[in-house]
Amino acid sequence: MAEKSKILIIGGTGYIGKFIVEAAAKSGHPTFALVRDSSPSDPAKAQLIQGFKDSGVTLLSGDLNDHESLVKAIKQVDVVISTVGQLQLSDQDKIIAAIKEAGNVKRFFPSEFGNDVDRTRAVEPAKSTFEIKAKIRRAIEAAGIPYTYVSSNYFAGYSLPTLAQPGAWAPPPPKDKVVIYGDGTAKAVFNEEHDIGTYTIKAVDDPRTLNKVLYIKPPKNIYSFNELVALWEKKIGKTLEKEFFPEDQLLKKIEESPIPVNVILAINHSTFVKGDQTYFTIEPSFGFEASELYPDVKYTTVEEYLDQFV
Repeated sequence: MAEKSKILIIGGTGYIGKFIVEAAAKSGHPTFALVRDSSPSDPAKAQLIQGFKDSGVTLLSGDLNDHESLVKAIKQVDVVISTVGQLQLSDQDKIIAAIKEAGNVKRFFPSEFGNDVDRTRAVEPAKSTFEIKAKIRRAIEAAGIPYTYVSSNYFAGYSLPTLAQPGAWAPPPPKDKVVIYGDGTAKAVFNEEHDIGTYTIKAVDDPRTLNKVLYIKPPKNIYSFNELVALWEKKIGKTLEKEFFPEDQLLKKIEESPIPVNVILAINHSTFVKGDQTYFTIEPSFGFEASELYPDVKYTTVEEYLDQFV
């Protein structure tokens, strides 16, 4: 049995980062988290960091803007996973520079965890964010750094508790009226965040995912908006009033809305109108589907996820 790679997670206290830290620690990989401050003033962050320590994670002090601390942290591990948030995406060129200098990294996972940015047809302002991620991909490739890109599609926690309703931020999903983007036929993919963490860590030492895209698209989590609404209606035993939000109206709404609403609507346009998560076939030349590579993972289905709100 080969030794498990040592993993460094940068951005581990962020939304998806904490699930990846947890999955790495659970799977028996020696796990390291880069933290700016190991005793933060934010109580929620302090609690999270304490949780990391309790699960055996080694905290390393460092910062994206401190090159020496980055190189020092990277030299202690085999694999680097970045889960930095939107505002720090372009700063990942600093991670690339540090990986190049350290010279020991077997694989780098940049911060992606959404639509495949090389196959998206998004409008602004989501377009710019996807372009930054694509630019980071090209920089990794140009630097000759071994990589895996994770396309995890929708975070279930962002979309399913409200059925992606415009302006709704908290569960439960609607029980009277529902807004459907476009004509409701484009298929999207909804994945529970712990599963995203599990699949990501499974790929770390897998030669099949080297220099490829790992798509998290389990068959039971692929739904069109119309199918999602029908599933929810079946669960609550009630037919909802449906309002369709045509593409032209949605584009106008994106232009008029403030940040971050415009970003969310643009991602919904890319996914629910353009079908950017599902319109292409995954070819072995560029990627693999996670549930096919790792059939042993028992993932949470959309149906199971919605049960908590019934």
